[in-house]
Amino acid sequence: MKLTAVEKDFTIRRLHMRIIFIRHGDPDYSIDSLTKKGRREAELLAQRVSRWKIDSIYCSPLGRAQATAAYSLEKLGRTAVTKEFLREFKGHVYNPYNGLDHICWDLMPDYWTQSETMYDKDNWTSDPIIKGSRDDIAAEWKMVQDGIDEIIAANGYTRKGRYYTFKEHSDNTVVIFCHFGVTMVMMSHILGIAPPVMLHGLFLPPTSVTVLNTEERVPGEAYFRCQVIGDVTHLHMGGEPVSASGYFSELLQEDYLN
Repeated sequence: MKLTAVEKDFTIRRLHMRIIFIRHGDPDYSIDSLTKKGRREAELLAQRVSRWKIDSIYCSPLGRAQATAAYSLEKLGRTAVTKEFLREFKGHVYNPYNGLDHICWDLMPDYWTQSETMYDKDNWTSDPIIKGSRDDIAAEWKMVQDGIDEIIAANGYTRKGRYYTFKEHSDNTVVIFCHFGVTMVMMSHILGIAPPVMLHGLFLPPTSVTVLNTEERVPGEAYFRCQVIGDVTHLHMGGEPVSASGYFSELLQEDYLN
């Protein structure tokens, strides 16, 4: 197929806007900060982040994310904009299996995979367990969607249905220090995947790096594509084991090294 001059230009230069999500380091939830291991992870992460060309930096207001970001911000000589919607996603639900209060991504597969609603990216909050939460999960979901779209719009990309449009291309790189749950919820909105599938099906190790780039194959239209997810190269290079915090099974280091 013959390309127009504009299409050739876009193809050759491979233009994109980039969003980099970083999960906080190994957490000490009792004090909402980092463990000694988490601080070592954050130091190694900072060495990696300091080499990036970054246009804007955002951070969750919670202590463990702020502490992680502090190492990178010091090396960069930068500050971050704190956004309330980047705190860990609120969504405690009643778990019928044990009668306990759980985060909404801590459900057993026998329940959530049987619910067609859980696979509906637009209506998942109408599932009986989600709807019966003591938290207003639908409102939280809306707040996160609006929050990440606001950041994307600040870089020139406007949500249109299920993709984004722009008048002028931006090569900007946005870095966001936050948490596993809210990262999955933001990505579910950007990529059009139901949050329960992302929350139950993926894992991001502490200080891991996840990268989304725009693909701009048609001038003025953009769709984000995940280039890297849960990358911990900085930990391997620094000889620091990968933390399993947030993972329910044994985390084999060989899975990351081979």
